[in-house]
Amino acid sequence: MSTPKELGADGKRLRENASRSSHGTWKPRRSREDPISVLRAADASRRPALVPLRYGRMLQSPFTFYRGSAAVMAADLVHTPATGLHVQACGDCHLMNFGGFATPERRLIFDINDFDETLPAPWEWDVKRLVASFVLAARSNGLRDSDGRDAAITCAQAYREKMNELAAINVLDVWYARLDDSDYLAMVPQRWRALIKKRIAKATAASSAELVYPKLAQDNGGQPRIRDNPPTLFHADATEDAGDMAIVQQSLAQYRETLPDDRRVLLDHYRVVDIAVKVVGIGSVGTNCLVALLTSAAGHPLFLQVKEANASVLEAYAGKSGYAHHGERVVQGQRLMQPATDLFLGWVTSPDGRHYYVRQLRDVKLSPRVEAYDAEMLSIYGKACGWTLARAHAKAGDPWKISGYLGSSERFDDAMGRFALAYADQAERDHGALRAAVRAGTIDVQLER
Repeated sequence: MSTPKELGADGKRLRENASRSSHGTWKPRRSREDPISVLRAADASRRPALVPLRYGRMLQSPFTFYRGSAAVMAADLVHTPATGLHVQACGDCHLMNFGGFATPERRLIFDINDFDETLPAPWEWDVKRLVASFVLAARSNGLRDSDGRDAAITCAQAYREKMNELAAINVLDVWYARLDDSDYLAMVPQRWRALIKKRIAKATAASSAELVYPKLAQDNGGQPRIRDNPPTLFHADATEDAGDMAIVQQSLAQYRETLPDDRRVLLDHYRVVDIAVKVVGIGSVGTNCLVALLTSAAGHPLFLQVKEANASVLEAYAGKSGYAHHGERVVQGQRLMQPATDLFLGWVTSPDGRHYYVRQLRDVKLSPRVEAYDAEMLSIYGKACGWTLARAHAKAGDPWKISGYLGSSERFDDAMGRFALAYADQAERDHGALRAAVRAGTIDVQLER
């Protein structure tokens, strides 16, 4: 078995084939796939009535387009420099897929929270998708490109420095590492702390279900029922609604078997009382996503999200998943990348053969309010994201080789700043292509109020 020092030297030698500065270059190939064609290829597996809503959300800005176009970037990233080192990658690693949530021990931590595209893949792909999102967010907020570039560089620097730190500690301590609410608060300026503390206090004052219930459900003749709020939360027509209920009812026993024994006992205290369709995010709009309302014997609510899992957008470029079930792929990838996972995380196959994963809905979830961030706060948020991504990659990857490759200089950080600007320009051009397709009438959109 090689020593950490030897592994670090192996990583350093990888610079001969892919220099750290080379990562800063982005230039689309002449044979680059049409981004709209890449997006349309995924439409067939989605609910037809929701596809226009997906494009309506992507149309809003280059930043929202970017959030919904992980498949487009995956097709581009395969042609960028890489060391050949693979990690358990997020696959859709933009800054809005991070946030706060509660561990099973009710400790609030900051981490990655979306794993629909997770797959073993080059570590550079996650970093590049993440840093480019900071430039697009800065532009969306009316900040200067230099502010976005600085946030991207700060993010890459935090990734490099944290990876170096993780390569120098006990492997077990890597798995224990996490960024909790006190760590995050220590990063932010004093003028932001009061607001963030207030949001944390509100989110943790009661259980997730108690907070969510009044917003998502109501009593209907003594029977709890999910409250319709179309187009983002609704019961389908009678036939489809009955089918959705059947998916959950018939699959519950199968899902139960994917949980540890103690979680099965917990689940057995609840019964399903209602099902509704929920539209989530941007890239996921149109995939089958259900909210199940369960209640205990005492009438206490539990909301579970039952979300369809398709092949990762990375599979065409990084190889097929080792899991035949895409719900299991998502669950196992999440368990590998997060320091703690949801109590009810599991997977299931519906009667019609579709793959799903299951988790709690909004378990003390705190989403970043990036739209309000100034340049300073955007860079601080970049630091938190870079720190978190390094820890996630180090858990199932090779922190010694990655650290040896990155080294102690700022060459990789600066390269990420250049790449972020260049690829943000590409996302803006691709967004322009979507706008042109809408004007030409080849794509239907539904705009929300």
